[in-house]
Amino acid sequence: MAVYTDIAEDELKWFLTEYDAGQLLSYKGIAEGVENSNFLLHTSKAPLILTLYEKRVEKSDLPFFLGLMQHLSAGGLSCPLPLPRKDGALLGTLSGRPAALISFLEGMWLRKPEAKHCREVGKALAQMHVAGEGFALTRPNALSLEGWQTLWDKSESRADEVEPGLQNEIRSELNFLRAYWPKDLPDGIIHADLFPDNVFFLGDELSGLIDFYFACNDLLAYDVSICLNAWCFEKDGAYNITKGMQMLEGYQSVRPLNDEEIAALPILSRGSALRFFLTRLYDWLTTPQGAMVTKKDPLEYLHKLRFHRRITSPAEYGLSL
Repeated sequence: MAVYTDIAEDELKWFLTEYDAGQLLSYKGIAEGVENSNFLLHTSKAPLILTLYEKRVEKSDLPFFLGLMQHLSAGGLSCPLPLPRKDGALLGTLSGRPAALISFLEGMWLRKPEAKHCREVGKALAQMHVAGEGFALTRPNALSLEGWQTLWDKSESRADEVEPGLQNEIRSELNFLRAYWPKDLPDGIIHADLFPDNVFFLGDELSGLIDFYFACNDLLAYDVSICLNAWCFEKDGAYNITKGMQMLEGYQSVRPLNDEEIAALPILSRGSALRFFLTRLYDWLTTPQGAMVTKKDPLEYLHKLRFHRRITSPAEYGLSL
C-alpha cells in the first residue's frame, strides 16, 4: 500500500481552491510506491496526481525534487510537472502533510520488459543525465557508502537469520567497497531508483520517467549500474546479456561512457546491488508481520551482488570494448 494518510473530500476540495486545477470530480488512492501517499484526482480540467509527503521524506528536500522535475522537463525530458499554486508556490499542506499536485503522465509500467525496452530506458537515463546539467540545487546521496554502513549497523546483529554467514560476507564487502570505490568519475544529477515501476510506456514507446524522490548528486555511471541491476536480470536470477547490451548501447547513443566509467562498472554494480540489498534487509528484519507493506526479498540482491563479484571484464555486461 502507498496510502499512509487518508484525506477527507471537504479538505481536498478546499486544498484545490489554491490551484487553477478545476473542480474535483473523483479521487482514489494509488496502491503503489513505498515512501509517500499518492492519489489520482480527476478534475474538470485534467487528471492529476496528489502526493502527500510522509515522514520518511525530509521537507527540506522537497524544493530539490520539485524543482528538478521542472528543470528536467525544460531540458526536454518527459516527466511529471508540479502544478504551481495561485501564489506561485509548488508546495501546500493537506491533512497535516506537505502536499503537491503533479501532472498525470500517460502510460503504464512493464511487468515483463524486453531487450528493446531496456534500450529505451538506457536512452532515457542518458537524456536525464544530460538534461540535469546546470540544475542549481544539490542533494548528496544519503544511500551511498556512509549510508550503507549506517543501514548495516542496524541489521548486522540479525543478518545471519536471513542466511548463515551473511555477517562476515557483507562486512567484507563493505570493507572492499570503501577501499576501491571510484571517486573521480563524471558526476551530476542521478535518478537513483529507476526500476521498471518508475518508467512508463505506451506500447513499446517510452512515455516518461516518474518518482524522483531518491534523486541526488552522484556518479552518473552509478545510475547506469542501478539500471543494470533493476532491468537486466531474469526471474531465475540469471543476467540477460542481451538486455544489458541494449541498455548500454541505448545509453551510449546519447552520452558515451568514458574508459574510466566502463572499467568501474563491476565495482559500481556491486555497490548498487549492496545498496538495495541493505535497504531490503533492514525492512525485512524490522517490518512487523501483518503490516500493510509488501516486504521485498533481500536475497534477490545478494545473488546479484555475488554475480558482480565474479565479473572479470566489463564486456560481460554486454559492452563492446
